[in-house]
Amino acid sequence: MAEPPLPGLFQLTPLNPDFQADPHVVLDDLRGRCPVHRDETAGSFILTRYADIRPLVSDRTLWRSPLRAEEAATMQRRFAQQDLGDLPPGETTSILMLDDPDHARIRQPLAQALYARVAKFRPQVERIVDETLDAIDASKPFDLMTSFCIPIPIDVIASILGVAHSRLAEFRRWSEAVIQGLNPFITEEARVEMEAANEALFAYFDETFQARRADPQDDLISDMTRLQADGAALSNTELQINLAALLIGGNLTTTDLIGNGVRQLLLNPEQLAKLKADPAIVKDVVEEILRFEPPVDITGRIASRDMEVGGCPVKISQSLMFSLRAANRDPEVFENPHKFDVSREHKPHVAFGGGAHMCIGAPLARLEAQVALVKLFERFPNLHLAEPDAPPTWRTLPFFRGLERLDLVA
Repeated sequence: MAEPPLPGLFQLTPLNPDFQADPHVVLDDLRGRCPVHRDETAGSFILTRYADIRPLVSDRTLWRSPLRAEEAATMQRRFAQQDLGDLPPGETTSILMLDDPDHARIRQPLAQALYARVAKFRPQVERIVDETLDAIDASKPFDLMTSFCIPIPIDVIASILGVAHSRLAEFRRWSEAVIQGLNPFITEEARVEMEAANEALFAYFDETFQARRADPQDDLISDMTRLQADGAALSNTELQINLAALLIGGNLTTTDLIGNGVRQLLLNPEQLAKLKADPAIVKDVVEEILRFEPPVDITGRIASRDMEVGGCPVKISQSLMFSLRAANRDPEVFENPHKFDVSREHKPHVAFGGGAHMCIGAPLARLEAQVALVKLFERFPNLHLAEPDAPPTWRTLPFFRGLERLDLVA
């Protein structure tokens, strides 16, 4: 019997019911048959083997900007801003899609300021998590996503930025709308909502920049305006774009990290028992969640030279798409990869990518997940799934994996 055709990039999204139900049935088959697979429809090479992905995702010489991709790279080029006019790249897109020197010029001061904030932010994260738990009505089944996983990351980043409490409801609404910018198949209705939210968010940032220059506060926006005043080559537009990108990426992925983690711990009570017995292992727990059920499926690069990948020739400007999910469960690297084991011997996963484009929000996401998981199970030690046998309700946003709902009983 002939083997089934190899899946393309579109089949490696939740829009494919088989992939949504269990992505690893599809990914294991692809990795086993063709770990470097050219998908002509998407115009990209799809990589699924850790040994190929780990060095390439960390290779600082590869390009990120979709404008450098060949015309055939249709999926990558969906994210390209085609009509730049005379605007420099940094004025039209975030560091996520920029190459050096603009990437380093913008990312370095932003990362420096953000990481300094995160390093001293644990008490604030603990306060936000406690307040979120206080608001849950545990007398009846509740959806953990809407009551816990979604609000915490939004409230944390709002607090870091310095959003006034009176503006928090607006900020949450804008945050949820602009996330659709990550959807390559966005509907026209969602695009209109996203653009309106972007406009409101940028206006808020512009207003706040002016206020912080006149009266600095203890927040990230004040840090960035201070760096501008000290000579950092950052325009207001570049700050607006990248603070919005920080908001979008951090909220979505941290929400999914917490939700996916809670679900896995509840499905694996012997692993949850280890965390309850020794909350100090929570760092290892979060790393295993990131390996086993990462929020992000795929990231991409553009070949900056003719090269060979896994024995396949790749030409300059061709697109490379890395399945982070497949790499994180590669049996050549991780023993018994489909077992969720918080005591697993540490080997570096690629859930946050790597190299120059390592997720800038990774330290904050880790901190939020660590605090959220420990406090959730301390508050509700008997927490369990409302319907243990019901299939999970996954979102359909391509290239991300997170739950629509997670109904629990305390």
